[in-house]
Amino acid sequence: MAELKLSESRDLTRIERIGAHSHIRGLGLDSALEPRDVSEGMVGQAPARKAAGVILQMIKEGKIAGRAVLLAGQPGTGKTAIAMGMAKSLGQETPFAMMAGSELFSLEMSKTEALMQAFRKSIGVRIKEETEVIEAEVVEVQIDRPAVAGAASKTGKMTLKTTDMETVYDLGAKMIEALGKQKAQSGDVIAIDKSSGKITKLGRSFARSRDYDAMGPQTKFVQCPEGELQKRKEVVHCVTLHEIDVINSRTQGFLALFTGDTGEIRAEVREQIDTKVAEWREEGKAEIVPGVLFIDEVHMLDIECFSFLNRALENDMAPILVVATNRGITNIRGTNYKSPHGIPIDLLDRLLIISTQPYSEDEIRKILDIRSLEEDVEMSDDAKVLLTKIGVEASLRYAIHLITAASLACQKRKGKVVEMEDISRVYRLFLDVKRSTQYLMEYQNQYMFNEVPTREGGDEDDATAMHS
Repeated sequence: MAELKLSESRDLTRIERIGAHSHIRGLGLDSALEPRDVSEGMVGQAPARKAAGVILQMIKEGKIAGRAVLLAGQPGTGKTAIAMGMAKSLGQETPFAMMAGSELFSLEMSKTEALMQAFRKSIGVRIKEETEVIEAEVVEVQIDRPAVAGAASKTGKMTLKTTDMETVYDLGAKMIEALGKQKAQSGDVIAIDKSSGKITKLGRSFARSRDYDAMGPQTKFVQCPEGELQKRKEVVHCVTLHEIDVINSRTQGFLALFTGDTGEIRAEVREQIDTKVAEWREEGKAEIVPGVLFIDEVHMLDIECFSFLNRALENDMAPILVVATNRGITNIRGTNYKSPHGIPIDLLDRLLIISTQPYSEDEIRKILDIRSLEEDVEMSDDAKVLLTKIGVEASLRYAIHLITAASLACQKRKGKVVEMEDISRVYRLFLDVKRSTQYLMEYQNQYMFNEVPTREGGDEDDATAMHS
């Protein structure tokens, strides 16, 4: 007899990747919008966080539209971190769309269409509708299967009860299938939407909590519903204007949301949707939830995009626009004119500017502590002091990159805690910008296309001074 092989069963868990800002949980403000020293993954930048908190309060009130905020600061001063903190603080309901300025030029649609879609992704519509729902505890499910397979459809009965009443319902094939999918059994509390026939399992009844000794941690216990079996309930759906556009503009409808093949959406479709949403608002069926559109690297946009933004911000359906840049006075893309941050003056005029400052040594130490915890790396105090020094002299981003690298060096020597020797080892292995530039200056003759501007008769030190 052939030996029966049991397939190995592995416990699969979802892989959580650690990103540059995965430690951020919010803006770290108290109820009076005062920034705490270290909170929700945020450190320092107190004035910028406080200003972002005020903007956040305005967004939550939902009263304003078409305001724009510019986060301006040197590279590595936490501009994207503040935007991420705002997104986390807003919660699930408020739409938050994020894009980089350079994305617009690689899409298969016009720049203005891509910006319009981004704008509409960040405006939500909260639609309210009343529906009849049966909420009850399942007492018993009886399904009569036909004697001959396929001869007739299944039929059955289901007994449902609340604390006040009990009723038996006849089941058709569709309902039996829906119950099977939800794995509903006696003791479960379910909700049935009468209009669509959709069944939702709310949990198990407290009365049945002692039925089984083995319960999974995900088992949720709920009270047996009270009163009538049938109730009228208000259901609230939250969708973005872009989702409504896609569903109404394509032959395959909402499937376009999954395929990503949205293409360009005609202006007439958008006009009809805006008219319909305005009607719903007047009838009290829907309300607009202005969200946030965050554009990083905004200096990458060109003069046409800036003109579009100017116009789009005047619309009453506009979201809050948050843009970030690390440029000083530079050319506006598509022109020969220079402007602060590479943004035209007429748009700069509309922006509330939040400035971010370089981090102090103490703040760099706190950020490195948070990142070490996030990356699950144990580090000695001496190693942290050295890493902080590197962060001050080179850059914070470079110091953060060394954390995991030093942890791997520590594992190689069979150590448990990252020491100074691990930090110095990876510091020697990976160059920072200053040391890399110095190396280039020394060996520039051996590189292709070297164009170091040295004066005739001048020595190499002049060239080094120009680049350092």
